[in-house]
Formats: sequence, C-alpha cells, structure tokens
Amino acid sequence: MTVSIPVETDRDALPWQRLSPLMLFIHPVQELIRFLPALVGLLFAGSSSGHGSRWSLIGLALAVGIGMLRWFTTTYRITDAQVQVRRGLLRRRTLAVPLDRVRTVDVTAHAMHRMLGLARVTVGTGRSDRKKNDGLTLDALSRGTAGDLRKQLLDRGSADRPSIVEQSGGPVVIARAEPGWVRYGPFTLSGFVAIGAIAALLSRFFGESQRNPENFGPFKAVIDELNSVPLPVAVLEVIAAVLAAVAVASTVGYLLSFWNFVLSRPSDGTLHVTRGLLTSRATTLEERRLRGAEFSEPLLLRAVGGARCLAIATGLRVGRGAERGGSVLLPPAPREAARRVVSAVLRDAAPVTVPLIAHPPVARRRRFGRAVGIALALVALLGLAAWQLGLPTWIWQASWLTIPAAICLAADRFASLGHVVSGGYLVGRWGSLVRRRWMLANDGIIGWNIRRSLFQRRAGLVTLTATTAGGRQGYKVQDISAAEAVRLAEEAAPGLLEPFVLR
Repeated sequence: MTVSIPVETDRDALPWQRLSPLMLFIHPVQELIRFLPALVGLLFAGSSSGHGSRWSLIGLALAVGIGMLRWFTTTYRITDAQVQVRRGLLRRRTLAVPLDRVRTVDVTAHAMHRMLGLARVTVGTGRSDRKKNDGLTLDALSRGTAGDLRKQLLDRGSADRPSIVEQSGGPVVIARAEPGWVRYGPFTLSGFVAIGAIAALLSRFFGESQRNPENFGPFKAVIDELNSVPLPVAVLEVIAAVLAAVAVASTVGYLLSFWNFVLSRPSDGTLHVTRGLLTSRATTLEERRLRGAEFSEPLLLRAVGGARCLAIATGLRVGRGAERGGSVLLPPAPREAARRVVSAVLRDAAPVTVPLIAHPPVARRRRFGRAVGIALALVALLGLAAWQLGLPTWIWQASWLTIPAAICLAADRFASLGHVVSGGYLVGRWGSLVRRRWMLANDGIIGWNIRRSLFQRRAGLVTLTATTAGGRQGYKVQDISAAEAVRLAEEAAPGLLEPFVLR
C-alpha cells in the first residue's frame, strides 16, 4: 500500500511526523553494536571486583536508551518549499533544505531494515558533502513512504518531460552487472579498509579487556611461527597473508556493494542506480545536475583490463572509497563496458574516445627527476641507517629496486598526461597509481585557477584547474605551457578568462 506524503502551503499548519515506530527495534541494536567493545571492556574491568555483570548491564541499558531516544526526539515534515528535520533533546536543532536545492535522493535498506520493510532516505544537496553530515537523513521510513518521498522530491517540474517508461514500456537499462565481473573485486584493494577496521577493533578489545594477545591460541600460533623463521621470511609471510586477506575482503566487499547492480534511465531526465546484497541502495540523479563523468583506472585494475565510472554531478559525495557515495555509475568492470556506459550517460562517445594532446617534453623531465630523486633519497637514508643504526643490510640492498620502479612509474605518469576539448566537454587525463580520465561539460565550468610552483616557473609550465560545482570541485590539467593554458581556457569557456589576460 502506498502512503501519501502531504504537502501544505502553510508551514505552521503542517504537523511534524515521526519516523516509523519499527525503528525502536533497530536503533537499540545499532547502538549495541557501536558500544560493543566498551561493553566487553566493562565486563572484564569489573570482573576483578566481582561487579562485571552489573556494570555490563548498566552499559547495556544506556546503549538501548540512547537508541530509543533517537526515535522519540526526531521528527520531520515536507512543506511546499522545504524538507525540515528536527532532532535532539538537550540541544534541539531544526534543519531545513529548500526543495529546489535537492540534487539526489538515496534510498538504502540494511538487512534489518529489509526484514521490517523499512528504508533510510538521504537527501543530497548542492554541497560537496566532504564532511560527515547526517542532518538530511531520515532513518528510517516505511518502504512505501520512502519511495513516495523520493518521487516527490525529484519529480518536481517533470510533468512536461517525456517519460521513457511510457514510450518504451519500461526504463532503458544502460548497464547491468554480470557475474564474471566479480573477478575484478580482488584488484580494487578496498579490503584494506575492512582489514584495518578489524585490526582496530581487535586492538581496542585487547586494550579494554587488559588481555595479552599472545595468550590466545590463534595469535600465539602466529607469533610463534614468525619468531621461528628469519626476519626476511617473516616479512614475506606477513605480506603474503595480508595480501590474501585483502583480496578475500575486497571480493566480499565487491559482492556486498555491487550485487545486482543496474544503471537505468527511467525517464528522459533522470538516472537511476540500484545495487547491494545485504544492504540495498537506490540512487536517483537528475541529469540536469550532471556535469560530466570520470573514467577511473587504478593500477592493478588497469593491469587486468578493468575500469570504473563515476558521475560528476552537483550534490554527490566524493572520496568515499569504492562506493563513492552516490556517484558510482559502474563498478569495476571491463574497460570497454565502462566506455560504453560513459558514452551512454553523456549521450556522446567523442569525449571518451577522442585522442588527447600530449604534454611538452619538459613535463616528462619533471616526472623523471622527481621520481628518481625520491628513490635515491630513500636508498641513501636506508644506507645511512644500516651504517649507523645497524639496520639489516638486506633492507638497504632491496631498496635499490625502487630506482627502476621509480623510472617505470615516471614513464607511466607522463604517458597518462593529456587534454583536449571535444563535443562540448573539456577532457583531461592524469595519474598512474590511479589513472583518471575526466570529461567536464564546458557549461559546467564556473571558473579557472592557474597555478605555478617554484619548479614549474623554472620549467615554464603551469597547472590549469577548471572549477565546477560538481564532483571534486576542481579538475586539473597539469604541466602545460602558459600559452596552451590560455588557449585551452578560451576554447572550453570563451570569455571567462579574458578579463585577466594581458594581450
């Protein structure tokens, strides 16, 4: 059954609404998981005095109380002009977002949410969302209410827009994940985050409980094994174990994040992404907020012919690892599939396939000089440590391998450089460990930033940055001549740089 969401013209006449009461079963569980290490610490800390269970029960009651308090102190309402959320007990806050500032709406449902028929709604605004801010999150509403809210916030002014659903009988599917794509999961290295979180949790557990990890069977066996072999062998064993754990965790994370991934165009003005295994997520983006796309190829993923796609759009979070907030247009997948998706999203294949203009040879010298210089400094530092501090000689000897690695890295970094203006887009590429080809719409450029460091001035180069309201807010064309920077800026956004140019 669909639940309608009322819209009133008179804000004061519209009552505040509460979240679903079923959240009283979820918020306490979330708080218990959050405070679990502290509760375990209370149990062990109080065991010496014989009151461990009592302190644990007190902590348990506090965690449950905090979880229930979130539901009692959170209300919301939708007016004809704003989305308003009110929360807090001692410090009461009311957050309001104008409806015309809504850029995206995320509807997510964790495992417990799905069991109870609930969903969490996150409203994306025009801010970069670089800092954590859950002020525009409604956790949680019934599934029907969440769906109605998403349509209400994003379908404003779309009555005259032709619907692809009406024309073709269903949304146009741009991309759908294939089972074979999971082979790219281990090469994303996203498992480092999970391994780090597990290590931090174990460290906190042993710190709170005052226990020595060497007294636990699995940890004791590992420590004994590492102590029984030479140091180089122990280092190799640790590296191999960490890489294996990261590969497994990355694959599991890939499945959890991108299971049943579908990118579609339900109407002529929106893009819709659904994905997730235990936690389902649906993101709807208005195409009029789209400023371009980014074609990303991390080094390991590039080595196996993979890439991923991100949207450059106002109101989408950036810098969120594999998930990238709501900006993901395609998970790690074959390179050709990624190119097809970007072409379909931009409705133009030219920015994806057009050859790029190479950067001057002096940019190559800068990269080789910097990479080899850092490698030589590292070799010298380790050599000094081996001489003065007794560092094992094999570490200094192995450090010489960084020099050929630095040469290869510098060559790849220069080969990645390129730029061009094509099909109404400014296209740039840079990076080696993560090679990025970004395509920014010319009409999305709101400013230019020309920067020259001390070494760039000596080499006669500059870095041109196109500023925009979407994505990373700034996209760089690195190490080009000043004349080429002016020419490129005039071609991409005529007249924008003209007042600052001395002819």
